[in-house]
Amino acid sequence: MKYNNVFKYIFVIVVIVLILGSVYLVYYKKSSNIESEIDENDTNQVQQISVVENLKMGVQSFDTLNPLLTRNKEIVNIDKLIFEPLVNITSDYHTENCLAKEVNKTGDNQYIIKLDSNIKWQDGANLISKDVQYTIELLKSLDSIYSPNVSHIQSVDIPDSETAVITLDQNVPFFEYYLDFPIVSSAYYFNEDFANSTKIPIGTGMYKIASIDNENILLVTNDRWRKIKDSRPKTQSITIHRYNAIGEMFNAFKLGNIDIINTQMSNYSDYVGTMGYNKKEYLGRNFTYISFNCNDSILSDKAVRKAVCMGINKENIVSTLFTGTKSVANTCLDYGSYLNNSDGVVSYNLEQAKKELQDSGWTYTGNRWQKTIDRYARKLILTVVVNESDQEKVNVANAISSQLNEIGIKLNVSKVSPERYYQYLNEKNYQMILTGVDNSISPDLSYFCGENNLANYNNADVASQITDMDKIKDAQKQVNEDVPYLGLYRNKGYVILNANVGGNFTPNSYFTYYNFNEWFRQQ
Repeated sequence: MKYNNVFKYIFVIVVIVLILGSVYLVYYKKSSNIESEIDENDTNQVQQISVVENLKMGVQSFDTLNPLLTRNKEIVNIDKLIFEPLVNITSDYHTENCLAKEVNKTGDNQYIIKLDSNIKWQDGANLISKDVQYTIELLKSLDSIYSPNVSHIQSVDIPDSETAVITLDQNVPFFEYYLDFPIVSSAYYFNEDFANSTKIPIGTGMYKIASIDNENILLVTNDRWRKIKDSRPKTQSITIHRYNAIGEMFNAFKLGNIDIINTQMSNYSDYVGTMGYNKKEYLGRNFTYISFNCNDSILSDKAVRKAVCMGINKENIVSTLFTGTKSVANTCLDYGSYLNNSDGVVSYNLEQAKKELQDSGWTYTGNRWQKTIDRYARKLILTVVVNESDQEKVNVANAISSQLNEIGIKLNVSKVSPERYYQYLNEKNYQMILTGVDNSISPDLSYFCGENNLANYNNADVASQITDMDKIKDAQKQVNEDVPYLGLYRNKGYVILNANVGGNFTPNSYFTYYNFNEWFRQQ
């Protein structure tokens, strides 16, 4: 009887296990089928996306597609789809060879360029070193936006069709970055007056110009492009509509007549609204900052410079004065350069600001800081110079003055005429000046830390490092700690995209249409 009960229990357990196993198998199979159906449906959905061959852009105040002659910023961007440089700039501001397969520095003032002999012009002719020589000679004779790139080139020798030897009149730090100008064909313009030629320009890039009229420009895929087999553009053609006014172009975008607008207008939403499209922001290279005079009797004290920096809430200034249309900037390379180093940057901290002053011998009396300097009692009263015609910067200076007053630092805002302002800049006889600069794509810091810099900043170690790619980050860290400058903000750019535009968007202020071969429009 006892054994019978045991067998009964065993039998019941076995039956339960079999039932559970059957349920599991049925459920697993059903789940697997569902997952397979989902995967198959997803695949079908991807396959059903219809990519339209043509993508539509707009340009205001068109002048010329000739890359050496145009002054139109948007045409400069579009031209990079048609023409190529010796050296290209990546999305994070590395240099990479383009038409050049090698760039070798053979001395302080000499570079040897080896061209890729497989590259062809859109008319089928081979790219040769004569084209490099011809382009540089043109740029030295023309008033081109690229003329500064070649200003220190003394001569260009071409020992063979694939080699160009460039000799400079002085050492130019990071000269490779200046080789980003577009190359044009010497044979195509043979016996032509280049500046007045009516020929449609040809390049070596992913697109070529098919036609130009008073209303539209048509670009089509260049089947001779060096990367056509591996990176054929998803967009086979681009129609560029020409507009006389920015309002016309924005209205065309709203109506769906163009797919993309590239702009640095922070009020673009006034024209296109806030819904129904996508946008991609990128950092501009217009850098606004304060320069301290390191030779000034008060500002020669690094603790004072640090305290001023710690007393300024940049995030508040950007959010209240610019409603987020500017981006807080701490350094001159924080526009996206891979060489930027923010280590040591002095941040907003009111309590630490007071401690810096106390540790440096300043005392807080009668709502003001004071200290004996050269046997005289000096109050911490400073003056910042600002251009009275630049209302944006006047507003910023007033905001900074109010913020510093909260920690007992009085800042007078001296609004001066443009003529007097530039005199201050040239003579460097201010305590502080609120100014700005369009940063070069080159990481060279000589403008900020080299001879005759705006801050009268003198650090021999930094000066020896700023032209060395391997040491430039160390130099920046030291500059950040010495605070000869206070970075405030920089501008933004915007790529506004209709919702039907897709792709891998990584614009920067050098090239808005980076990775354009992966951009597309779908129905």
